[in-house]
Amino acid sequence: MDDDFFKEQTLSSEVKANIVAEYFPQYCRILLKKQQNSVRYLDLFAGPGKYEDQKHSTPLLLAQLCAEDPLLCEKAHLIFNDKNYAKELEKNFKALFPDDTFKFKPRFGDRSVGEDDSIKAFLNREPKRNNPNPTLLFFDPFGYKGIDTLILAKFLQNWGNELFLFVNIKRINQAIAVGKFDEMMKALFPTSIEKLRKERQYSASSVQDRLKLIIANLAGEFVSAVGSNKLYHCAFRFQEEDSTATSHYIIHFTKNERGYELVKNVYHSYDNIGATLDRDGNYTFDAKKTDSTTGLDFGNENIKALSRLIAERYKGQQWTAKALYEDHQKDSKFSWSHYTDTLRYMIVEGMADARFTDTVNHKYSVIISETCILNIK
Repeated sequence: MDDDFFKEQTLSSEVKANIVAEYFPQYCRILLKKQQNSVRYLDLFAGPGKYEDQKHSTPLLLAQLCAEDPLLCEKAHLIFNDKNYAKELEKNFKALFPDDTFKFKPRFGDRSVGEDDSIKAFLNREPKRNNPNPTLLFFDPFGYKGIDTLILAKFLQNWGNELFLFVNIKRINQAIAVGKFDEMMKALFPTSIEKLRKERQYSASSVQDRLKLIIANLAGEFVSAVGSNKLYHCAFRFQEEDSTATSHYIIHFTKNERGYELVKNVYHSYDNIGATLDRDGNYTFDAKKTDSTTGLDFGNENIKALSRLIAERYKGQQWTAKALYEDHQKDSKFSWSHYTDTLRYMIVEGMADARFTDTVNHKYSVIISETCILNIK
């Protein structure tokens, strides 16, 4: 990594850190509805925890949110690794969180990822029926030999394990185009690298088409390798700080329907361009755009696209708003907010009727609850 990386935090780095930091405590609460020994967060390239401009990165942000919750102080186990910054991270961490903050003492490893057999063994262990320590892993696959898509897929096969995969799309796109890092590309795309190269060269007509093709193939590799279990995935795209190009993605993988629901809600809160999910399939942050709009917009393409999908699937049917949302969201990239706005739009447009079975005087025509009954026309 560039020695200047941790001098000043970019807006994109700040958003990336907040997405992961905000997701983990909520992920913990989902899993802790059942008894667990602990819920782990594992970052194999954690950095020093803060930048030279004193802004905090993922480890400190995430730890702060966990420290504010008594349950997570008892159950969250934070495991960080960084060959270059382990001691600095531990110092920065302990300056904010005394040793008795967490029941499980945080760990600060200084291993060389890809060269350390214990890390590979942990990720590559055989799936078991029970997993008393489900783990959220944040991982950047580019540059780490020995840890490939198949190993990460085996990690995901264990109950409760989830993955945020950091994808430097510019480097991967270039490597595929010029044939560099061939061993690494085969590790990322073990079954589809040759097919991907051909499709990229002959089928993808634009840069965005090529990037979408790469992300789709990478997600497909994980879905195939994990096997018969349902694997949900959702991507978040970052635009370049000083151009219109895409710099990187983070892709979230989970077998948990609630985890999939949660990550879309977190992503949505940081999407500042109103990405058209029906077309692009991912949420987006553009550091050059700081005037994001809020509130219900009946002209929004997502609302119109989702309203068509709902009308097609549920025409002539009656559902509670909650049941319809839960049934449909597991097969789409749309968030809770998209469904709320869309169902209200459908009432305005005469595409549905709504009534409430409780005695509350509701402010809105639709809320996603069991007491809101929808008739889709």
